[in-house]
Amino acid sequence: MNIQYLKNLCSQVRRDILRMVHNAKSGHPGGSLGCTEYFVALYHEIMHYNATKFTMNGKNEDLFFLSNGHISPVYYSILSRSGFFPVKELSTFRKLNSRLQGHPSVHDGLPGIRISSGSLGQGMSVAIGAALSKKLNKEFDRIIYSLHGDGELNEGQIWESILYAGSKNIDNYIATVDYNRQQIDGTTDEVLSLGNLRKKFESFNWKVLEELEGNNIEKVINILKNAKNEIGKGKPILIILYTQMGYGVDFMVGDNTWHGKYPNKKELEKALLQLKLSESSLEDYPIS
Repeated sequence: MNIQYLKNLCSQVRRDILRMVHNAKSGHPGGSLGCTEYFVALYHEIMHYNATKFTMNGKNEDLFFLSNGHISPVYYSILSRSGFFPVKELSTFRKLNSRLQGHPSVHDGLPGIRISSGSLGQGMSVAIGAALSKKLNKEFDRIIYSLHGDGELNEGQIWESILYAGSKNIDNYIATVDYNRQQIDGTTDEVLSLGNLRKKFESFNWKVLEELEGNNIEKVINILKNAKNEIGKGKPILIILYTQMGYGVDFMVGDNTWHGKYPNKKELEKALLQLKLSESSLEDYPIS
C-alpha cells in the first residue's frame, strides 16, 4: 500500500470528475468528489477482480454495484484508471454514442458495469441477489459490495432489502452508505430525517461500522478491511462513511447546489489548481 500514490490517485480522479462534467456541461460532481477515497480504496486495495478479462457473471471475483448511479463520473474514472477501459475514453462522457452515459448502462457493454443504475433504491436488491448466487455457486471467499447515497435511503425498496438481508443472514455482503448529509433539495435532515441510522440497521440484524473521516484514504482502507473481517459471521455488514460533498474543492465542500451542477471555465481552473499532483506519473486525458 503506497499511501502517497493513492493520495495522488484521489487527486487525479477528482481532476477527471471535474473535467468530465465541465466538458459535458452536465453531471453530478458533488457526490462524486465526496466518494473518491472510497472508490480508490475499493479498487486499488480491497477488491479481488480481473479488469482485463471482464465478464458479466464475475465468476470467482468480488463484485461491486453502484446504486446511486448519478455519481457515474467517479465510477468511470476509477474503472478507467484500474484498467477496465482506456483513460482517454473519459473524454466522451455524456456525449452522443458514448458508452459513458450520465447513469451507468449495460447497453453498450462498458467493462466494469454489471447493472444499469440510477433508479434509486434498486442497487441493494441486485447486490443481495448476487450475494446469494455466490453462495449457491460455493464461492464462499468472494464478497459483494455496494454503495448508496444517504438521500437514497428515502426509498422504500431499500428498507425491504435491508430487512431481507438481515433476516436471511446475507453475510457475504458489505454495503456502504455515503453519509454526506446532503441531497438535491437540501440536507437530509430537512428533506426526510434518517434518524439514528446505526440503530435502525442494527435492529434489522446488520453489523454496523462507522468511519467519521470518510475522506481519509488510510481510514477508508482500514474500515473496509475491518468490514471484510466480519464476513461469514451471520450478518450483512454496513459501513456508514461520513464524507463531505464536493471534497477537495473549497467552494464546493458541503454545498448541495453542486449535487448536479457543472463548473464553468473559471471555476474549473480554480478547482484544478487545488488538485495539483505531486511527483505523480498520472496524467490528464485529452479533451475531445
